[in-house]
Amino acid sequence: MSVRAFINSPTGPRTTHFWGPVANWGFVLAGLADTKKPESMISGPMTGALVVYSGLFMRFAWRVQPRNHILLACHTANANVQAYNFQRWARWNGDAPETTREATS
Repeated sequence: MSVRAFINSPTGPRTTHFWGPVANWGFVLAGLADTKKPESMISGPMTGALVVYSGLFMRFAWRVQPRNHILLACHTANANVQAYNFQRWARWNGDAPETTREATS
């Protein structure tokens, strides 16, 4: 596929099918930044919601016409990063003494 063909394609940079997924990579970058934070600073409910959100949008990206591979890749990456952060939070939440959890809430 040539550059000109990509630019003028239904999922090229002249469409929201391109810029929407590009903007969504911010979720992935934020999730990657959260991997360096202590588990006590991770919001379990919000991280869990982001896993579900990305799972739903992976399906949408696959089903929408024209199929949006950029959006699919973005939400696949986000679901993986957020699932990693969620399991970090869940392990901490299960292992942390009750007084530690209350002090950080």
